[in-house]
Amino acid sequence: MAHGPSRSVACGIFPDQGTNPCLLNRQADSQPLRHQGSPLIRSSHVKRDLPDRDTQALLSTTQAMELRRRDYRVERPLLNQEQLEELGSQTSATGTLQWRTWFQCSHARARALLLQYFPVLAWLPQYPVRDWLLGDLLSGLSVAIMQLPQGLAYALLAGLPPVFGLYSSFYPVFIYFLFGTSRHISVGTFAVMSVMVGSVTESLAPDEAFLQALNSTVNVTARDAARVQAASTLSVLVGLFQVGLGLVHFGFVVTYLSEPLVRAYTTAASVQVFVSQLKYVFGLHLSSRSGPLSLIYTVLEVCWKLPQTVVGTMVTAVVAGVVLLLVKLLNDKLRRQLPMPLPGELLTLIGATGISYGVGLQHRFGVDVVGKIPARLLPPVAPSPQLFARLVGNAFAIAVVGFAIAISLGKIFALRHGYRVDSNQELVALGLSNLIGGIFQCFPVSCSMSRSLVQESTGGNTQVAGAISSLFILIIIVKLGELFQDLPKAVLAAAIIVNLKGMLMQFTDICSLWKANRVDLLIWLVTFVATILLNLDLGLAVAVVFSLLLVVVRTQLPHYSVLGQVPDTDIYRDVAEYSEAREVPGVKVFRSSATVYFANAELYSDTLKQKCGVNVDHLISQKKKLLRKQELKLKRLQKENKLPKQAAASKGTSISINVNTSVIDIESNDVEGSKAKVSTGTELEGIAASGQEDAKAPDMSSLKTLGLPQPDFHSLILDLSSLSFVDTVCLKSLKNIFRDFREIEVEVYMAACHSPVVTQLEAGHFFDASITKQHLFASVHDAVIFALQHPRSSPVNPVLVTKL
Repeated sequence: MAHGPSRSVACGIFPDQGTNPCLLNRQADSQPLRHQGSPLIRSSHVKRDLPDRDTQALLSTTQAMELRRRDYRVERPLLNQEQLEELGSQTSATGTLQWRTWFQCSHARARALLLQYFPVLAWLPQYPVRDWLLGDLLSGLSVAIMQLPQGLAYALLAGLPPVFGLYSSFYPVFIYFLFGTSRHISVGTFAVMSVMVGSVTESLAPDEAFLQALNSTVNVTARDAARVQAASTLSVLVGLFQVGLGLVHFGFVVTYLSEPLVRAYTTAASVQVFVSQLKYVFGLHLSSRSGPLSLIYTVLEVCWKLPQTVVGTMVTAVVAGVVLLLVKLLNDKLRRQLPMPLPGELLTLIGATGISYGVGLQHRFGVDVVGKIPARLLPPVAPSPQLFARLVGNAFAIAVVGFAIAISLGKIFALRHGYRVDSNQELVALGLSNLIGGIFQCFPVSCSMSRSLVQESTGGNTQVAGAISSLFILIIIVKLGELFQDLPKAVLAAAIIVNLKGMLMQFTDICSLWKANRVDLLIWLVTFVATILLNLDLGLAVAVVFSLLLVVVRTQLPHYSVLGQVPDTDIYRDVAEYSEAREVPGVKVFRSSATVYFANAELYSDTLKQKCGVNVDHLISQKKKLLRKQELKLKRLQKENKLPKQAAASKGTSISINVNTSVIDIESNDVEGSKAKVSTGTELEGIAASGQEDAKAPDMSSLKTLGLPQPDFHSLILDLSSLSFVDTVCLKSLKNIFRDFREIEVEVYMAACHSPVVTQLEAGHFFDASITKQHLFASVHDAVIFALQHPRSSPVNPVLVTKL
């Protein structure tokens, strides 16, 4: 590659400038360049104003105008990749083998691993008792007051006896206190997780499988035992998945669950929760259904059996729901005046239990109640390995959803309070909570947004609040649980439905996404519809696959643009979007908004040829066709002059013939009518032997000689700044672009390629004798200036033509 004269790299502030905004001045040559009547393209003085707004606000108008006129000048030569590596002294990064550090043993590493997997050992010894203990105590009490009704209610949602909701509010919470890294989330029962568990337990242990032969009633005791075993086994599997994923640092898996996907999924889950509670609101006995369209069938069955509604149950649910709504509205209105929210759920449960016991709702009005609650903890039970194969798919889905909800809330609180949440350790903490909880007959848990907000707003600072709430739940299980035996299930259903308000309000996402991003709206709608129609497990799988396919499709259809130079700058923008941007005459600059890989490499090449305004493939085809005719004509002329083929072959394959015949004459075979001067056989031998006349002979393969139209540009620059990686298909596509455009006498350059991509180009053997690093420039402007200095590269040897 030809280099210009040696240029110095200078950077400095002129004496009269002081502190000033940046104006970029690149000086590549001492003289400005003009080309083919183009506007002035100055490689010597390119300016860009970047005013300092804060400084201008303090200065007067006159001072601001003077400030804009001051320049910060940078002078440097044109830089291709070779020169840039030499100038920057690039060295290959030494790759450290991380796996070697895994087997290193030292006191410091052992302590670091201990603190990593037992975070409580890091923060508990430094716990400021005087400052934080009172807040954590009040916060733990507030959360426990919410945990009690929610635990009872969400156990019903999971298809289990209510007491198992209390167990799931005790064991997992205490385990997370030991292993969790978030200081504010409240781990325990959650509506979405409970309804996912409920769909599994009802499908594995439906009511129809436990009908007694005598009176066709359901054996509730056997059914509940089977469902508890299925739920606890499911919890163990969920825990194993989460712990395993956390240990292999697979916390990034939730990045595939975008915010619209998660919000749509939780909205659909809230609809599932709402429908599942209708049987408790109306006192109906419905068939257990699971799988695709189960929600639709359940709604139809509820509508069909509405005449069988138990009036006492419906009235109880309506009254409890109205009371809960009024308390919530009162809490919202008096939020600033109240030190902590009014425990509306707890007060409603206590009042409903007292009324039910005093009035006898179960015996007089047929209202279904919670029933016996054992005042003790259950011993650990091993999971059932026979159920693993049937639960593995649902377990993985529940593990991912539970972690996604927990880490989303954890990062929100961490950002708000200025600490860090380790996503991999969160996976391990949640996994151990579910694993150990499953052994003690708990069902899978995650964290609740409502309880987490209460834990934060009431003064909670650490997971000490969670430990205190779990201790309160333990006291309730051992001493106070049996007092809620007469609690109507309709009240728990009302509490669940009222708590769905926040998730059901997510339907407003449709309007906001319609205005903001309709692709995200499409993800939202597909996720919602798939979850409603296909149930929670299949709906999540369809949503994830659809969102990933949508990403692939969007990379397959990027925005392609031809760039033009913004006047008096080194900035290049899409000429279709910037009216002042002008294409540099003789140079085409092409850019894609996405990386080029196997899925869009062909589209990239086709769009490039289309945007250039030249039918490259047709032009190459015409050129080869004319060259073939020219070769046949040449052989005929050799035969007419009785030139021995052996002599021609012995003197080499490269033979230059001075033919001044036009292409039209050759095609019409009118050689005599043209002004052709064909060398004699002796002259041909002399030219072939000496080769000294080759440079003077016209290039018979050039487009101009063949009478074909020439492109209106001599250089093509590929802006590769959007490339994040390259694969073998991309490499072949780029090589084909170089080959095709050189066939039509257009030189190709690349620009703005990131270092990792350059490394991948080298590893893929992209650079060779014909494509070197001298074809790759540090910026688009460097490539443009070089292309203007080298308008059209003539072939080194005109004898070397396209071989057919």
